[in-house]
Amino acid sequence: MEQAFESQSPYQQLQTINNALSSGMYVHVRKMLHHMPAPDVAFLLESTPAKSRAVLWQLIDPEFHGDILEELSEDVRNGIIRQMMPEKLADALEDMDTDDLAELLRGLPDAIFQEVLRSMDEQDRQRAEQALSFGEDTAGSIMNTDTITLRPEVTVDVILRYLRLKGEIPEDTDAFYVVNRHDKLIGLVPVVRLLTATADMTVEELMDEEAEAIPADMPEGEVAKMFERYNWVSAPVIDKERHLLGRITIDDVVDIIREEAEHSMMSMAGLDDEEDTFAPVLKSTQKRSIWLGVNLLTALLAAMVSDMFEETLSQLAVLAILNTIVPSMGGVAGSQTLTLVIRGMALGHVSGGNSRWLIGKELAVGALNGVIWAVLIAGVVALWKDDLMLGGVIAFAMMINMVAAGLAGATLPLLIKKMKIDPALAGGVILTTITDVVGIFAFLGSATLMLM
Repeated sequence: MEQAFESQSPYQQLQTINNALSSGMYVHVRKMLHHMPAPDVAFLLESTPAKSRAVLWQLIDPEFHGDILEELSEDVRNGIIRQMMPEKLADALEDMDTDDLAELLRGLPDAIFQEVLRSMDEQDRQRAEQALSFGEDTAGSIMNTDTITLRPEVTVDVILRYLRLKGEIPEDTDAFYVVNRHDKLIGLVPVVRLLTATADMTVEELMDEEAEAIPADMPEGEVAKMFERYNWVSAPVIDKERHLLGRITIDDVVDIIREEAEHSMMSMAGLDDEEDTFAPVLKSTQKRSIWLGVNLLTALLAAMVSDMFEETLSQLAVLAILNTIVPSMGGVAGSQTLTLVIRGMALGHVSGGNSRWLIGKELAVGALNGVIWAVLIAGVVALWKDDLMLGGVIAFAMMINMVAAGLAGATLPLLIKKMKIDPALAGGVILTTITDVVGIFAFLGSATLMLM
């Protein structure tokens, strides 16, 4: 039965364990959890409602708690940590990688954080304090200290004998770092080059002195871009004096890229990228209410603009039928531009040097789209309602709103970024407000002037 379980996909394992939990087969569930890798157990916990999640956590061998906590999303992990005693949590953090340790500790409430530190032994406490000494979301906060360093005068034979004696090297090691007697980085030696060199060659003869290094205070987003640009597997992290502090590996960078992608996607809907899918009803409602309130205010603003033309709407009922077309088209066009610009900013393609050209380009695209769809909608409305003037009114409003949408979609992310606000979070709401207000005002305003 255990072999059959291990051959199942994570989704099948989830169903099997849920069925076993429902049947009260806790001993059987414990055995199944014992044979699952930590990432699969984390997936299981994130895919389980809170009540069953608490039961599963109690059935997991405490020996694996640290490995599983590393893999969990922040919201789920914090919910589990609140159920753990500080001394138990300190035990789980004992062998955790430095970068994961820093991330977990930063997410703890201050009272629990202090209790956990007091429960740690001296070595783990120093490691935690060192990990927390670097700014959040910087290269220093995501690096590991498990590096192998070499001196330039050492020969290949000595290094290989040392490695055989050591018996293992850190995961994702594709290069060894060369430092001088003051621990300053002076180069690196790729593992492949070391293994294919003759025994009497020195590190100095093999090392690459032009190798790039990452400053400890570099934002993690910039680190991810460098890994993507240079196809790195790992990279050294240095301080301002070029002292070697540690290294960043590709698995950490993949997490950063995934988190940024999730953040952008969830922010568009006003949600936290770490939000627990199976969070309690009241907690989820509280988080979403703020964003719904903001959207209600923007909708009321658009309604107030329509209210300015109440007399026009009461005399020309056809305007109420057509009133949603122009704002809707502007909203879609603006969202396309907004998404394109936010993506360009995330990839580092958009900067002060090319932003004016980009704004001009999107303004031109908005104008051209405005002409195309204004002519089309004018023809449709004129034939539908047998009113050429009404077709001209909606064409004019469409043209104005499409231009406004292109301009707003290109400029809003740049302006919001300067205000230290996430464009993905606030850009959509502001853009929708602009296209709704401009579209309604242009349509009803021009109708009042030309048709009344």
